[in-house]
Amino acid sequence: MDLLLVLLIGLAAGVLSGLLGIGGGILLVPCLVYLFGLSQHAAQGTTLALMVPPIGLLAAWTYYKEGYVDVRIAAVICLGFFLGGLFGAKFATSINEELLKKVFGVAMLLVAIKMIFTE
Repeated sequence: MDLLLVLLIGLAAGVLSGLLGIGGGILLVPCLVYLFGLSQHAAQGTTLALMVPPIGLLAAWTYYKEGYVDVRIAAVICLGFFLGGLFGAKFATSINEELLKKVFGVAMLLVAIKMIFTE
């Protein structure tokens, strides 16, 4: 594994996360699948594992200091994300690789279409 490439991908994901609030699923999962040959399951699991530490802490703190964080909403979403992540992981690990890739791709496509065509 090329550690420099892994570091650069992490840096790109961090920049996208701080800039747009995205990075993990949109950049890391496809990179892990297509550049490093991980299965879709392994790529998603690896991405979730790296989010366990407080990756976005400094970026979130920067937004918070500028008054751009609603702590109440973030706390409730965090709880839902915590529980939803468990249910989603159980479902994802129970379906086959090909279906999981298709679900992931359709989700990214729908979000892209919505963002492109909505004002």
